[in-house]
Amino acid sequence: MGIGALGCLLGAYLSDVAEVILIGHWPEQVAGIRRSGLTVENPDGRVTHHALTITADAASVGQVDVALVVVKSRQTLDAAHTAAEILKPDGLAITLQNGLNNCDTLRRVLGRSRVTLGVTSQGATVLGVANIRHAGHGPTHFGRDPLLGWAQLEILPQVVDVFNRAGLESYLVDETDGLVWGKLAVNAAINPLTALLRVPNGFLMKHEALIDIMIRAALEVAAVAEAQGIVLPFADAAERAQSVARATATNRSSMLQDVERGAPTEVEAICGAVARIAHELNISTPLNIRLCRLVRQVEGGQPPLVAQGDVEALLRLIDMESMN
Repeated sequence: MGIGALGCLLGAYLSDVAEVILIGHWPEQVAGIRRSGLTVENPDGRVTHHALTITADAASVGQVDVALVVVKSRQTLDAAHTAAEILKPDGLAITLQNGLNNCDTLRRVLGRSRVTLGVTSQGATVLGVANIRHAGHGPTHFGRDPLLGWAQLEILPQVVDVFNRAGLESYLVDETDGLVWGKLAVNAAINPLTALLRVPNGFLMKHEALIDIMIRAALEVAAVAEAQGIVLPFADAAERAQSVARATATNRSSMLQDVERGAPTEVEAICGAVARIAHELNISTPLNIRLCRLVRQVEGGQPPLVAQGDVEALLRLIDMESMN
């Protein structure tokens, strides 16, 4: 559910080993993939073509065993109601989205026993209506929530097996909060900067001042996680953000892709969510607040705040001196 870069990437890989239907509402993409399939530019330079089943009419899908939810956070509630129509009573919905609270939204509609959380490090970029770039491989983890029903607990290992057979490295884990907050730290460090500068991830690693901002943003998220007793899956959030930026150097973050399309971003579910929880805990997160406000300004219809790649202009906007 969701035919952005990640949804198309998962569809391309999983369709080799399972019956997969893509559900989305971008008419040009639905028509393009129906007509000529999906083209994937792979990390090793290969170009592959995939014939996929895709529809904008969820009612035509029938009943499904598993619903992989990869829509934007703002679309989660609608996706939950759609999943309620197509998911079998003993089926399983899995969120693989960015940000916080998506799982809770799905559970309010579908019930706690039918929803679990996944975290993926796969990176992809939309190049055209039926063309994506797989920008980088990364593991996917699925949470074995103890409140899942027996039927759903039996499905989950099968999902992991399908992902692995499709070439998507995947694992079953008992705890996902640390994984979610770990990804949140990386996203907060990378995505807003790439969206504001309109540059791929690797650009950030060429500028010491941007690396400093990344470090500050990631450490703010780590501090909020620690205050909640959440243990991140790595020792140093700042170093992990930098290593991800290097490993996905050619990727255009999902937030950047939204800005380029003139679409709302997920900054409220990333930096905004961190800031709100931090406020409740009386923790200061000035950089996440500022990045959230700047991205919201772009979302609000303002022209680009800075010229593409103009690091000095962005630094003036962020006003690093006020962060000291």
